Amino acid sequence: MEIYEHRPGQRVNQHWLLSITVLVLIVFGTLAILQTLAIGLIPVLFGISFDELPGLLSATLDHPNSRMAFLFIQGLGGGLAFLLGGWLFIRLVDKKTLRFNQQLSPEKLNTVWIVFPLLFGFVLFNSLMVYLNMNVEFPEALSELEAMLREKEDQLMELTKFLTDFDSVAELLMGILVIGLLAGIGEEYLFRGILQPKLHHYTGNAHLGVWITAFIFSAIHFQFYGFLPRLMLGALFGYLYLYSGSLIYPMLAHILNNTFTLILVYFNKLNLIEFDMEDATNLYWEYVILGLIVFLISWKMFLKLQKSNTYGKVA
Repeated sequence: MEIYEHRPGQRVNQHWLLSITVLVLIVFGTLAILQTLAIGLIPVLFGISFDELPGLLSATLDHPNSRMAFLFIQGLGGGLAFLLGGWLFIRLVDKKTLRFNQQLSPEKLNTVWIVFPLLFGFVLFNSLMVYLNMNVEFPEALSELEAMLREKEDQLMELTKFLTDFDSVAELLMGILVIGLLAGIGEEYLFRGILQPKLHHYTGNAHLGVWITAFIFSAIHFQFYGFLPRLMLGALFGYLYLYSGSLIYPMLAHILNNTFTLILVYFNKLNLIEFDMEDATNLYWEYVILGLIVFLISWKMFLKLQKSNTYGKVA
């Protein structure tokens, strides 16, 4: 069960719409402040002048430090902003606690290894969702909408390729720090740590809390042709938290998913493997089936381990 409790001696009850509105305002305000701060530091840290910033922000600037600078903005004004904004909301507005001493307890952490095979199987199976989503065909009447969405997808893919086309190990490590670690921790803290238990409480249904949060999580990435696989990933992260009672599980899964993709991209650039983020023309059913089998076995084991932890704690 998610941990989202009143701090001792402090109880705040707000209308659900007001509470979520305040959460959104605080998070986006934090995003704006930290991104502005990051942009202001770019000339000092990376030798890129303010006149060159439009090119940097549009990912078209030809500068040796452009990728590191863009990743810096993403890190400070992305994952870190989600973490800080969520913390400010919990601390100053909702006056709640996530009880990290309990979430980080030994009985929680000694079974976290199950995330590795579980995520591996899920990623293989989720390739089916990637294929289905990338090959959606609109009716003729919606051809203009499809063209608009495809154009937006191409723009986002160009930005992704710019961010992940690492020229050195240093850039790869910076990418892992920003896209893997900070995004994994910050987004899970906000979406699974705060929003999911709030929606669980407001709807009275744990599954609705998981899926509504996953929908919002996927929607804010503004990527129609990646919506379905990201929705499924969000649901996986949500259920990992729901059944483990520890944010470490979804955080680790999120970090591993992003980091694994970055490493595949880098290895592809070094010609060590063949991996193309844009390739959704082929579907390998053997991988989908293998992934489903590995995932189901791992998920059953995950639930068994969590049940054992619960019984052991009660005993």
